[in-house]
Amino acid sequence: MAIRVLVVDDSGFFRRRIIAMLNSDSRLEVVGEASNGLEAVVQAERIRPDVITMDVEMPVMDGITAVRRIMAARPTPILMFSILTTEGARATLEALEAGAVDFVPKSFAGITQDADTVARMLCSRVVAVASGASPARTRSVSTPVAGEGEREAGVVAPPPRRKRSGRRYEVVAIAASTGGPTALPRVLGKLPSTLPVPLLIVQHMPANFTPAFARRLDQQCAIHVKEAEDGDPLRPGTALLAPGGKQMTVRCRGGRAVVCIHDGDPELNYKPSADVTFGSLADQCSGAVLSLVLTGMGADGREGVRLLKQKGATVWAQDRESSVIYGMPGAVAKANLTDEILDLDSIGSNLAQLFH
Repeated sequence: MAIRVLVVDDSGFFRRRIIAMLNSDSRLEVVGEASNGLEAVVQAERIRPDVITMDVEMPVMDGITAVRRIMAARPTPILMFSILTTEGARATLEALEAGAVDFVPKSFAGITQDADTVARMLCSRVVAVASGASPARTRSVSTPVAGEGEREAGVVAPPPRRKRSGRRYEVVAIAASTGGPTALPRVLGKLPSTLPVPLLIVQHMPANFTPAFARRLDQQCAIHVKEAEDGDPLRPGTALLAPGGKQMTVRCRGGRAVVCIHDGDPELNYKPSADVTFGSLADQCSGAVLSLVLTGMGADGREGVRLLKQKGATVWAQDRESSVIYGMPGAVAKANLTDEILDLDSIGSNLAQLFH
């Protein structure tokens, strides 16, 4: 059965192009359209689509308000279209906090000049959020998500909890993608300002989104969060967020660890890439690393985790039930590289207890 999609955008041109792109994929079927947020709320209740694509800026009712209304009435995976500006970044982050699953860039040039590439990206993203995001997982609430008891075939059961007393870590490294903007505050928000170790965060996100995201995390958490700059030292109680469009690695300069921000290999799919950051940590910090792999599409982080494990690092992965997309943590679990598989809220709590 095809995935049923509701398309919401105030521009008739964009709606027509998006509908044509989605209907070109046999896995998808557009079952309705709306030109503003209020129409979207009504259509969502009447049609009950599997996925909704939603613009942010619309008349009558904006996309953020519509997301809140839809998630309160009938939680549905929502994919936002975002303009790649500073204001667009702020609005998109608000939509994700309201319950949207993910976002894709909204570009007039891209949708007209490189339509095939945009269509493939859009269709794959809609399929992913439909297959990976149940209504329970897309809620933006801070209460724990109830597990469904289902585990993906081939994933090993989590091993018994290790006794953590006496284990010392020099750095905590976190990887996330789809679902990360709402997962990260739930983890970092439980950490005290006195956290005795630095954190490195790799979140797949465009370049003009990461500054706004870092500022938002800094406001929401007791620890200090900033977008990483070249030469920033690793400091206890500070989280460095890899800037979008760049790679973040760790090097020792003058006897202290600092981050290096650079373009990296142009052939890599992800900028930033968790594999790149984790791999550099494996070279510099030996086994004194605690790595967390959170919700996200794809398998970025798996090979970096493999290198870390060879040096004796500890790896925690988010469980399937609390993940928006069980791609990245699932890839690590399938490779049998995890020390613990935890639900999202347990990750933050256990991390805080570890350094208590």
